[in-house]
Amino acid sequence: MRIDLHTHSTASDGTDTPAELVHHAAAAGLDVIALTDHDSTRGHAEAIAALADVDRELTLVTGVELSCRLDGTGLHMLAYLFDPYETELLRERELVRDDRVPRARTMVRKLQELGVPITWEQVARIAGDASLGRPHIATALVELGVVETVSDAFTPEWLADGGRAYAGKHELDPFDAIRLVKAAGGVTVFAHPQAVTRGRVVPESAIERLAAAGLDGIEVDHMDHDEPTRARLRGLAAGLGLLTTGSSDYHGSRKSVALGACTTDPEIYGEITRRASGAFPVPGAGGQGLSPDGT
Repeated sequence: MRIDLHTHSTASDGTDTPAELVHHAAAAGLDVIALTDHDSTRGHAEAIAALADVDRELTLVTGVELSCRLDGTGLHMLAYLFDPYETELLRERELVRDDRVPRARTMVRKLQELGVPITWEQVARIAGDASLGRPHIATALVELGVVETVSDAFTPEWLADGGRAYAGKHELDPFDAIRLVKAAGGVTVFAHPQAVTRGRVVPESAIERLAAAGLDGIEVDHMDHDEPTRARLRGLAAGLGLLTTGSSDYHGSRKSVALGACTTDPEIYGEITRRASGAFPVPGAGGQGLSPDGT
């Protein structure tokens, strides 16, 4: 079974619509896909509806990638199979989402002050109806020839945390995120915890603290983790009793990684579904999908 538990659609900063994402996942031979847009569940309904049109068994896991900050360092928390209408978690997601536009306008202004001929209209066109984020601004920089790739924009020179054009936004404390997701019946996995190419990361001692607070797992197999990092994270997870996942972090054409580039073991997927009580995986019309034990 091929299981990819971290993808993005146009509901945040991916380039595939939720329906296109589902069809591409089926074409890629995936059995399970999680839709985990940044701070938004807007794409879930469209993705669920698209399951009826695929010609293979494909199960959708509903989720979100929450923006968090700990001791001044940004981090992302994947949340799976929670109740999307739970009041407190919904309010926090809306606070994060509502702060994205003022933040983006500030970054555009900073780039203009640095001599970049970027405009708000350009960024708004790229984002469309999506939950606006730094990748949309990075795409504008690529269009303008300022950088070659979206990843090149996430450096101290431009948009990385603390970079010349960086601006902060409302972000959750990760301990609050774990508490809120659990209260909504969901499961939490720390996304790409040692992705040092993106900037500062929290120390392993922080992962230990998060595990003590109820963190369920860490994303180990990820394009931004080299093999020594993956091995170290597996050892850390084993010592802390954390689940280990693998995912593509697919963003469509905005990044070069393909769906299913990294995957999650079916037994781990089964444990995630067993721990969740806020929502359940949605099987497509092509079959019953994977059962809770991953078979």
